[in-house]
Amino acid sequence: MTRSEHWLLPEGIEEMLPEEAARLESLRRRLLDLYAGWGYELVIPPLVEYLESLLTGTGRDLDLQTFKLVDPASGRLLGVRADMTPQAARIDAHALRRDVPVRLCYLGTVLRTRPDALGGTRCPMQVGAELYGHAGPESDLEIIALMLETLACAGVREVHLDLGHVGIFRGMARAAGLDAEAETELFERLQRKALPDLETWLETAEIPTPYRQAFPALAELHGGPEILERARTVLAGQPSDVQAALDALEDMARRVRSRWPDLPLHLDLAELRGYAYQTGLVFAAFAPGAGQEIARGGRYDEIGRIFGRARPATGFSADLRQLMLLGEPSLPPVRERIFAPPSGEDTALESAVAALRAQGHCVIRALPGQAGADAAAMGCGARLVHREDGWQVEPLDPAPPGDGAAGT
Repeated sequence: MTRSEHWLLPEGIEEMLPEEAARLESLRRRLLDLYAGWGYELVIPPLVEYLESLLTGTGRDLDLQTFKLVDPASGRLLGVRADMTPQAARIDAHALRRDVPVRLCYLGTVLRTRPDALGGTRCPMQVGAELYGHAGPESDLEIIALMLETLACAGVREVHLDLGHVGIFRGMARAAGLDAEAETELFERLQRKALPDLETWLETAEIPTPYRQAFPALAELHGGPEILERARTVLAGQPSDVQAALDALEDMARRVRSRWPDLPLHLDLAELRGYAYQTGLVFAAFAPGAGQEIARGGRYDEIGRIFGRARPATGFSADLRQLMLLGEPSLPPVRERIFAPPSGEDTALESAVAALRAQGHCVIRALPGQAGADAAAMGCGARLVHREDGWQVEPLDPAPPGDGAAGT
C-alpha cells in the first residue's frame, strides 16, 4: 500500500462523520427507549465467540458470512459475529435460564465477509428484539408489532409487510422423501423462483410424481391474503403438517389485517428467509428506496437446543444505519455551543462553566494560544465573558480588546 492509500477503508467498511453519527446515536437512544417500554431488556453480547457457538443451528449461509480466526490463548477457532440472533439465544438458554417468557433486545455492529447486496455494507449495525418462552401466535404478532413500531420510530414510511411460513416447504420436502442434498438444491432453485431451472431439475430428481407439479406451483403462490384460497386447492393433498402451516399463516394474516387494516400485506408461500434455522412463520418489511427487505424475522424454536434449552423463540432484526438513511432526517436537539476561556485558577469561571454544562449547554474551552476568532469556526454561537457582575454568556460578536472574552 502506498502512502497515498493509507486513508482507504476496505470495501464495504464505512465510517460515520459527526452529523451522521449524531443522527444514528439519536435513533439508537429512541429505539432502546422504545424497547424498554415494551419490556425488552438490553443485552450486549461479545464481538467474538467460539465459532461453534456462533454457528449453532444457523446453516451454511451464516458460516460463509463469518470471519474466522484462531485464539492464541486456547488454539480454538473463533468467529467474529455476523448475526447477533444466535448470541441472544445462547444468553436466554444458558446465561439467564428463566422459566418465564423473556424479552431481549440488542444493538451493535456485526461483521460479514460479504455484503447482502451489491455495493452494500459488510459491517451493519444490527438492532433487534427476541421473545423466548412462548409458542403461540400472540408472541409472533407482538414481534411484528414491535418491528413496525421500530420502522415508524425511525421515520420509515410506506412500509409493506411480507408473510410466509417455512413449514409449508419443509413439510412437502419431508413428504417427498428428499435427502439433505436434494432439499438444499431444491431450496436454492425455489428461492430464485427460476421455474425453468426448477422444472428441469425436478424432471431428473427422484421425487414422487405429484411433487413434480406441487413445487413449481409453490413458487407461484404469492400475492394478497386471497392467495390462500388458491393455496388450499393446490396443496389439498399435502400432509397434515403442511395444512397446519397454512392454517397458521392464514391466522396471522387475519390478525395483521385486523390490527393494521391499511398496511399493505403480501403473502409468499415460497419465501424461505433464514430457512436453515427458522421453524415457522417468517416475515419481512419493505419500503420504497430499498431493493430488499429493511427488517426481517420469524420463529426459530430449535436454535437454543445446543445450549441446553430449546425454548420457543421469535424475533426480528434490522440494520440501524439503513433505517436512518431511509427514514425522515432526525437530528438530536441542537445544543448551544459556548466558547469559554482556557482552564485556570479562576474558581468563578470554573463554576460558571460547570453550571452551563449541567444545564445542557455545550461549552468549548479555548486552548492556550487559540484566538477568539476560532469560536465561530468551531460552531459556537455565544461566548463566556467577564463583566462587573461576573461571568456572562453573550452572543458571539467581535470582542473589544481586554474585555476578558475567551481567547483574548
